Amino acid sequence: MRGLKEATAETGKVRGLPPVDQWNPPFCGDIDMRIAADGLWYYMNSPIGRKPLVRLFSTLLRRDDDGRTYLVTPVEKVGIAIDDAPFVAVGMEVEGRGRNQVLHFTTNVDDEVSVDEAHPLRFAEEAGTGGLKPYVLVRGRLEALVNRALFYDLVDLGEVQELEGVDWYGVWSAGRFYPMARAAEIGL
Repeated sequence: MRGLKEATAETGKVRGLPPVDQWNPPFCGDIDMRIAADGLWYYMNSPIGRKPLVRLFSTLLRRDDDGRTYLVTPVEKVGIAIDDAPFVAVGMEVEGRGRNQVLHFTTNVDDEVSVDEAHPLRFAEEAGTGGLKPYVLVRGRLEALVNRALFYDLVDLGEVQELEGVDWYGVWSAGRFYPMARAAEIGL
């Protein structure tokens, strides 16, 4: 039996997800649902404690051109609030080393994604602290914030690479380099 990583690598798609990007239902307004920065889901300010229900809702998420995130079904589209990213990467496997390594992440809703050209890793400056926050594209325009512990693991995997005459510190995955910061800015 093929694993999810192999099936995803071959098809570029995760099996079992509804085709929310193909549905064009009418907008029915916003609902009082929020995904907190730590990945917890809330409905009417109460945490949704049933993981299978959260997983189901997560498969209906879509981020549209307007920058908002919606729950989408074939018959309706409702807006929800996202504090940071809709998912949190909570597990990481590293296959190989150096330029040949591939980073695989698991999210809080059990999505698995391998960092590659279709699922890039990016590093954004954290407002107020100037620190870095890593994100990986999971599907569509939906990203997962890489949790702090895994970010430290990414830093441990990092190396310096020259890009267009500038030395950058970053990580490799699937033959592509993902820069975190200029090497000179972090004393390398």
